[in-house]
Amino acid sequence: MSYMNGNNTETLGAMQNFQLPDVMADASFSNEDLAEDMDGLQMSFQRVKIPAGGALQFELPGEDPENPDYAKTLEGVILYNHASGTYWQEGSEYDENTAPLCSTVDGKVGIGEPGGSCAICPFNQFGTGKDGKGKACKNTRTLYLLRDGDYLPIQVTLPPTSIRPFNDFYNVAFATKRRATYGSVVQIGLKRMDNGNLYSVATFKKLYDFSGEKLAQVKSCAENFREQIKMMLQQRAADTEVRCEDGMSIDDGYVMQDDGDGFCITADIIDGDREVLPA
Repeated sequence: MSYMNGNNTETLGAMQNFQLPDVMADASFSNEDLAEDMDGLQMSFQRVKIPAGGALQFELPGEDPENPDYAKTLEGVILYNHASGTYWQEGSEYDENTAPLCSTVDGKVGIGEPGGSCAICPFNQFGTGKDGKGKACKNTRTLYLLRDGDYLPIQVTLPPTSIRPFNDFYNVAFATKRRATYGSVVQIGLKRMDNGNLYSVATFKKLYDFSGEKLAQVKSCAENFREQIKMMLQQRAADTEVRCEDGMSIDDGYVMQDDGDGFCITADIIDGDREVLPA
Protein backbone atom coordinates (compact mmCIF):
# COMPACT_ATOMS: atom_id res chain seq x y z
CA MET A 1 0.00 0.00 0.00
CA SER A 2 1.39 3.38 -0.95
CA TYR A 3 0.93 6.67 0.89
CA MET A 4 2.86 8.88 -1.49
CA ASN A 5 -0.12 10.89 -2.72
CA GLY A 6 0.13 13.84 -0.35
CA ASN A 7 -2.49 14.70 2.26
CA ASN A 8 -5.26 12.56 0.82
CA THR A 9 -7.79 10.57 2.82
CA GLU A 10 -5.70 7.40 2.70
CA THR A 11 -2.64 9.19 4.07
CA LEU A 12 -4.52 10.93 6.86
CA GLY A 13 -6.20 7.71 7.85
CA ALA A 14 -2.87 5.91 8.03
CA MET A 15 -1.40 8.62 10.29
CA GLN A 16 -4.37 8.49 12.62
CA ASN A 17 -4.37 4.69 12.82
CA PHE A 18 -0.66 4.10 13.47
CA GLN A 19 -0.64 2.42 16.88
CA LEU A 20 2.01 3.43 19.42
CA PRO A 21 3.13 1.41 22.48
CA ASP A 22 1.54 3.73 25.04
CA VAL A 23 -1.89 3.70 23.41
CA MET A 24 -2.12 0.25 21.81
CA ALA A 25 -2.50 -1.92 24.91
CA ASP A 26 -5.57 -4.14 25.07
CA ALA A 27 -7.64 -2.99 28.07
CA SER A 28 -8.29 -6.67 28.88
CA PHE A 29 -4.68 -7.08 30.05
CA SER A 30 -3.34 -4.91 32.86
CA ASN A 31 0.31 -4.06 33.48
CA GLU A 32 0.14 -6.36 36.50
CA ASP A 33 -1.05 -9.26 34.31
CA LEU A 34 1.78 -8.72 31.85
CA ALA A 35 4.36 -8.27 34.63
CA GLU A 36 3.44 -11.66 36.10
CA ASP A 37 3.84 -13.36 32.72
CA MET A 38 7.22 -11.70 32.23
CA ASP A 39 8.59 -12.46 35.70
CA GLY A 40 12.09 -13.84 35.19
CA LEU A 41 11.89 -13.38 31.41
CA GLN A 42 13.25 -10.70 29.09
CA MET A 43 11.90 -9.07 25.95
CA SER A 44 14.65 -8.69 23.37
CA PHE A 45 14.75 -6.74 20.15
CA GLN A 46 13.96 -8.75 17.05
CA ARG A 47 17.08 -8.39 14.94
CA VAL A 48 16.86 -8.05 11.18
CA LYS A 49 19.84 -8.07 8.83
CA ILE A 50 20.30 -7.10 5.23
CA PRO A 51 20.30 -10.52 3.55
CA ALA A 52 23.35 -11.94 1.83
CA GLY A 53 23.61 -13.23 -1.72
CA GLY A 54 21.38 -10.63 -3.35
CA ALA A 55 18.19 -11.86 -1.69
CA LEU A 56 15.28 -9.41 -1.88
CA GLN A 57 13.36 -10.42 1.22
CA PHE A 58 13.94 -9.71 4.90
CA GLU A 59 13.85 -12.64 7.28
CA LEU A 60 11.86 -11.82 10.42
CA PRO A 61 11.65 -13.94 13.56
CA GLY A 62 8.16 -15.43 13.83
CA GLU A 63 6.15 -17.21 16.48
CA ASP A 64 7.53 -20.51 15.15
CA PRO A 65 11.36 -20.40 15.27
CA GLU A 66 11.54 -23.06 12.56
CA ASN A 67 9.42 -21.01 10.16
CA PRO A 68 10.48 -17.34 10.10
CA ASP A 69 8.39 -14.72 8.36
CA TYR A 70 9.57 -13.01 5.18
CA ALA A 71 8.82 -9.51 3.90
CA LYS A 72 9.89 -7.55 0.85
CA THR A 73 9.74 -4.28 2.77
CA LEU A 74 9.74 -3.03 6.36
CA GLU A 75 7.57 -0.07 7.31
CA GLY A 76 7.62 1.94 10.50
CA VAL A 77 9.10 4.83 12.47
CA ILE A 78 12.85 5.10 13.07
CA LEU A 79 12.84 5.94 16.77
CA TYR A 80 16.62 6.16 16.93
CA ASN A 81 19.74 5.20 15.00
CA HIS A 82 23.43 5.14 15.82
CA ALA A 83 26.79 4.13 14.44
CA SER A 84 28.59 1.01 15.63
CA GLY A 85 31.64 -0.97 14.68
CA THR A 86 33.45 -4.23 15.37
CA TYR A 87 36.98 -5.46 14.73
CA TRP A 88 37.81 -9.16 14.68
CA GLN A 89 41.14 -10.86 14.32
CA GLU A 90 41.59 -11.72 10.65
CA GLY A 91 40.04 -15.09 9.89
CA SER A 92 37.55 -15.03 12.77
CA GLU A 93 35.13 -12.41 11.39
CA TYR A 94 32.40 -14.94 10.73
CA ASP A 95 32.98 -17.29 13.66
CA GLU A 96 29.87 -16.96 15.83
CA ASN A 97 31.80 -18.29 18.82
CA THR A 98 34.56 -15.68 18.64
CA ALA A 99 34.09 -12.25 20.21
CA PRO A 100 35.55 -9.20 18.44
CA LEU A 101 38.84 -7.78 19.66
CA CYS A 102 37.40 -4.27 19.72
CA SER A 103 33.94 -2.74 19.39
CA THR A 104 32.24 0.63 19.50
CA VAL A 105 28.63 1.48 20.27
CA ASP A 106 28.82 5.02 18.94
CA GLY A 107 31.39 4.93 16.14
CA LYS A 108 33.59 7.30 18.14
CA VAL A 109 35.36 5.37 20.89
CA GLY A 110 36.50 1.78 20.57
CA ILE A 111 36.77 -0.51 23.58
CA GLY A 112 39.09 -3.49 23.55
CA GLU A 113 42.24 -3.91 21.49
CA PRO A 114 43.36 -1.48 20.11
CA GLY A 115 40.58 0.73 21.54
CA GLY A 116 40.64 4.52 21.70
CA SER A 117 39.52 7.08 19.15
CA CYS A 118 37.87 5.51 16.11
CA ALA A 119 38.74 8.53 13.97
CA ILE A 120 42.47 7.86 14.17
CA CYS A 121 42.40 4.08 14.61
CA PRO A 122 44.50 2.42 11.86
CA PHE A 123 41.92 -0.39 11.54
CA ASN A 124 39.19 2.15 10.77
CA GLN A 125 40.90 3.36 7.59
CA PHE A 126 39.99 2.31 4.06
CA GLY A 127 42.38 -0.20 2.57
CA THR A 128 42.92 -2.11 5.83
CA GLY A 129 40.29 -4.76 5.13
CA LYS A 130 40.76 -8.17 3.57
CA ASP A 131 42.82 -8.02 0.37
CA GLY A 132 43.32 -4.28 0.94
CA LYS A 133 39.64 -3.45 0.45
CA GLY A 134 37.27 -1.70 2.85
CA LYS A 135 38.09 -1.36 6.53
CA ALA A 136 39.38 -3.92 8.99
CA CYS A 137 36.87 -2.49 11.47
CA LYS A 138 33.41 -3.25 10.18
CA ASN A 139 31.33 -0.07 10.35
CA THR A 140 27.59 -0.64 10.71
CA ARG A 141 24.57 1.45 11.61
CA THR A 142 21.75 0.32 13.86
CA LEU A 143 18.18 1.46 13.23
CA TYR A 144 15.40 0.93 15.76
CA LEU A 145 12.27 0.66 13.63
CA LEU A 146 8.90 0.70 15.39
CA ARG A 147 6.26 -0.97 13.24
CA ASP A 148 2.55 -0.26 13.41
CA GLY A 149 1.00 -2.14 16.33
CA ASP A 150 4.27 -3.40 17.87
CA TYR A 151 5.34 -2.64 21.42
CA LEU A 152 9.08 -2.94 20.77
CA PRO A 153 11.01 -1.73 17.73
CA ILE A 154 12.94 -4.18 15.60
CA GLN A 155 16.70 -3.68 15.36
CA VAL A 156 17.80 -3.34 11.75
CA THR A 157 21.56 -3.59 11.20
CA LEU A 158 22.92 -1.83 8.13
CA PRO A 159 26.24 -3.21 6.83
CA PRO A 160 28.82 -0.86 5.24
CA THR A 161 27.25 -1.15 1.77
CA SER A 162 23.90 0.17 3.05
CA ILE A 163 25.17 3.07 5.15
CA ARG A 164 25.61 5.45 2.20
CA PRO A 165 22.02 4.91 0.91
CA PHE A 166 20.70 5.63 4.41
CA ASN A 167 22.88 8.72 4.76
CA ASP A 168 21.67 10.08 1.40
CA PHE A 169 18.04 9.35 2.32
CA TYR A 170 18.38 11.03 5.71
CA ASN A 171 19.87 14.17 4.19
CA VAL A 172 17.07 14.54 1.64
CA ALA A 173 14.07 13.36 3.68
CA PHE A 174 14.95 14.73 7.12
CA ALA A 175 18.05 16.93 7.44
CA THR A 176 17.10 19.41 4.70
CA LYS A 177 13.61 19.69 6.20
CA ARG A 178 14.87 19.97 9.81
CA ARG A 179 12.75 16.99 10.73
CA ALA A 180 13.56 14.19 13.17
CA THR A 181 13.35 10.63 11.83
CA TYR A 182 10.57 9.78 14.29
CA GLY A 183 8.29 12.32 12.62
CA SER A 184 7.62 10.13 9.59
CA VAL A 185 6.82 6.59 8.56
CA VAL A 186 9.45 5.13 6.25
CA GLN A 187 9.76 2.05 4.10
CA ILE A 188 12.95 -0.01 3.91
CA GLY A 189 13.37 -2.20 0.86
CA LEU A 190 16.15 -4.14 -0.84
CA LYS A 191 18.03 -3.77 -4.12
CA ARG A 192 20.25 -6.43 -5.68
CA MET A 193 23.76 -5.35 -6.65
CA ASP A 194 26.41 -7.19 -8.62
CA ASN A 195 30.12 -6.37 -8.69
CA GLY A 196 31.14 -9.92 -9.48
CA ASN A 197 29.41 -11.05 -6.31
CA LEU A 198 25.67 -10.68 -5.73
CA TYR A 199 24.73 -8.72 -2.64
CA SER A 200 21.81 -6.65 -1.38
CA VAL A 201 21.68 -3.05 -0.22
CA ALA A 202 18.90 -1.32 1.66
CA THR A 203 16.65 1.23 -0.04
CA PHE A 204 14.67 3.90 1.78
CA LYS A 205 11.49 5.83 1.05
CA LYS A 206 9.39 8.18 3.16
CA LEU A 207 5.72 7.19 3.11
CA TYR A 208 4.12 10.00 5.09
CA ASP A 209 4.68 12.57 7.84
CA PHE A 210 2.94 12.77 11.20
CA SER A 211 1.40 16.03 12.30
CA GLY A 212 -0.66 17.51 15.11
CA GLU A 213 -1.66 15.28 18.01
CA LYS A 214 -0.25 12.14 16.41
CA LEU A 215 3.16 13.80 15.96
CA ALA A 216 3.11 14.81 19.64
CA GLN A 217 2.37 11.20 20.62
CA VAL A 218 5.16 9.85 18.42
CA LYS A 219 7.60 12.45 19.76
CA SER A 220 6.85 11.46 23.36
CA CYS A 221 7.33 7.78 22.54
CA ALA A 222 10.59 8.41 20.66
CA GLU A 223 12.06 10.70 23.32
CA ASN A 224 11.36 8.08 25.99
CA PHE A 225 13.02 5.41 23.90
CA ARG A 226 16.00 7.57 22.94
CA GLU A 227 16.69 8.41 26.57
CA GLN A 228 16.64 4.74 27.51
CA ILE A 229 18.75 3.57 24.58
CA LYS A 230 21.41 6.23 25.16
CA MET A 231 21.64 5.18 28.82
CA MET A 232 21.92 1.59 27.63
CA LEU A 233 24.77 2.40 25.26
CA GLN A 234 26.65 4.32 27.94
CA GLN A 235 26.24 1.45 30.38
CA ARG A 236 27.20 -1.06 27.72
CA ALA A 237 30.41 0.83 26.99
CA ALA A 238 31.24 1.02 30.71
CA ASP A 239 30.54 -2.69 31.24
CA THR A 240 32.55 -3.62 28.15
CA GLU A 241 35.52 -1.60 29.37
CA VAL A 242 35.45 -3.41 32.70
CA ARG A 243 35.28 -6.78 30.94
CA CYS A 244 38.27 -5.88 28.80
CA GLU A 245 40.29 -4.81 31.83
CA ASP A 246 39.44 -8.11 33.52
CA GLY A 247 40.30 -10.11 30.39
CA MET A 248 36.69 -11.16 29.84
CA SER A 249 34.74 -11.33 26.58
CA ILE A 250 33.49 -8.01 25.24
CA ASP A 251 30.61 -9.60 23.32
CA ASP A 252 27.68 -8.20 25.31
CA GLY A 253 24.49 -6.24 24.86
CA TYR A 254 21.08 -5.29 26.21
CA VAL A 255 17.39 -5.98 25.83
CA MET A 256 14.11 -4.26 26.61
CA GLN A 257 11.88 -4.97 29.57
CA ASP A 258 8.45 -3.60 30.42
CA ASP A 259 8.24 -1.70 33.68
CA GLY A 260 4.58 -0.82 33.15
CA ASP A 261 5.33 2.81 32.37
CA GLY A 262 7.36 2.64 29.20
CA PHE A 263 10.65 1.37 27.82
CA CYS A 264 13.14 -0.13 30.25
CA ILE A 265 16.45 -1.71 29.24
CA THR A 266 18.54 -4.39 30.93
CA ALA A 267 21.51 -6.54 29.98
CA ASP A 268 21.56 -9.46 27.54
CA ILE A 269 23.28 -10.44 24.30
CA ILE A 270 23.11 -8.28 21.18
CA ASP A 271 25.42 -9.49 18.44
CA GLY A 272 26.63 -7.55 15.41
CA ASP A 273 25.90 -8.21 11.76
CA ARG A 274 28.43 -10.73 10.45
CA GLU A 275 27.09 -11.35 6.95
CA VAL A 276 29.75 -11.77 4.29
CA LEU A 277 30.24 -8.53 2.37
CA PRO A 278 31.03 -8.25 -1.32
CA ALA A 279 34.68 -8.26 -2.29
